[in-house]
Amino acid sequence: MKKSITSLLSTQFIRFINSQRFSGILLLLTTIVSLFLANSISAEGYHHFWSEEIKLNFSERTIGMSPEHFINEILMSVFFLLVGLEIKREFINGELAGKEKASLPIAAALGGMIFPALIYISINHGTDTFSGWGIPMATDIAFAIGVLSLLGKRVPEGLKILLIALAVVDDLGAVIVIALFYTKGITLIYLGYAAIVVTLLIILNRFKVNSLLPYLLLGVVLWLCIYNSGIHSTISGVILAVCIPYRKTKSSPLTRLENILHTPVNFLVMPLFAMANTAINISGAFGDQLFARESVGIAAGLIIGKPLGITLFIWLAIKAGISKLPSNVNFKEIIATGFLGGIGFTMSIFISLLAFTNEANILNAKLMILISSFIAGTIGFIMLKKYTDAKT
Repeated sequence: MKKSITSLLSTQFIRFINSQRFSGILLLLTTIVSLFLANSISAEGYHHFWSEEIKLNFSERTIGMSPEHFINEILMSVFFLLVGLEIKREFINGELAGKEKASLPIAAALGGMIFPALIYISINHGTDTFSGWGIPMATDIAFAIGVLSLLGKRVPEGLKILLIALAVVDDLGAVIVIALFYTKGITLIYLGYAAIVVTLLIILNRFKVNSLLPYLLLGVVLWLCIYNSGIHSTISGVILAVCIPYRKTKSSPLTRLENILHTPVNFLVMPLFAMANTAINISGAFGDQLFARESVGIAAGLIIGKPLGITLFIWLAIKAGISKLPSNVNFKEIIATGFLGGIGFTMSIFISLLAFTNEANILNAKLMILISSFIAGTIGFIMLKKYTDAKT
C-alpha cells in the first residue's frame, strides 16, 4: 500500500505543527487580553508594569532592565535559539533537505519577502519611516498554523508542509535582515570576543561533545558579547543553534535541546512577548494611526505584497521547471496560502522595535501589524475553506 504524505513526515515535523497550532491559539488569547488591559481603566498601571525598570545591585554595580526589555532581549534570544534549531534541522534532515524539497518554499519565501519590502519602500521612500521596510516581510508560523488547524483534515498535507517550510525560510530571511540591516553600530572588541566563543563552540562540535551544558554555558557568554557588540542580542541564539551538533538519532544534542525548548518557548516566551508588545493604547486619533505612512506601507505589504509575491514566485519556479506543486494542491489554494503568509505578528512586531526609535511610529506599526494580520488571515481562511469545500 502506498504510504500517505503524513506517514512520510518526520516525527519532529508533526510535533512542530501541533505545537505551533496550540501556540497560535494561546497567542491570540494573550493578545486580546493585552489590548483590553491597555485600553481599560487599568491602562496606566498595565503600561507601567511592562516599562518600569527593575534594578539589581551586585557589589558596586547596578543592573537595571524593565520586564519588556528582559523579554525582548533575553527571552527572545531563547526563541531565536529554537528558530535556529528548527531551521538547521529542516535543512539537514527535514522538509527543506535537498533541492527538490527546498526549491518551492524557498521561492515562495523570497517572493513573500521581496514584494512586501518593495511595496513598503515605494510608499515610505524619502521619509523618516523608510527604515520599517523589513516589517511586512515576516510570516508568523504559530498564527498561520492556527488558522489552518480550523479547517482540519480538509487542507491537503502538501499545503501544510509548504506553508510551514515557507515560514521557516521566512524566519531565516528575517534573521539575516535583522543582522545586516538593523544593527546600530559595531563594537569590534566584543565582536572579537564573540568570534572566540564561536570558535570554541565549533571545536566542541568537531570533537563530538554531546553534552548540552558546555554549549549552553558558552551560549550565555556569547549572548553577553553580542549584546555589547552592537548586533542585536537575539542573533546569538541563532549562532548558538548553528553550532549545536545534529545527529540522526534520538540522542542528538540538537533534537534534545529542541524538545526541551518547545514547551517553554511556545507557552511562555511567545505569550509574554505578545502581552508585553501589544500593550497598545488606541487613541482618539485612530484614523491618524491607520493612515500614517508606515501603517499604509505595512498594510499594503502584508495584505497585498505577501500573497502576490508568494504566488508569483511559486508560479515562476514551476514554469522554470525548478519545482512542482504538491500533490492534490491547486493554484487557488496557493493564493489562499499566500494570504496566510500575510500574518506577520511576532517577527513583524519584533522588527518594528528595531526599525523605529519614535514611540508613535512603533505603536502605529504594532497596531497595523495586528489589523493587517487579522485581515490577511481572514481572507486566507475564507478562500481556503471555499476551495477545499469545493474539492470534497
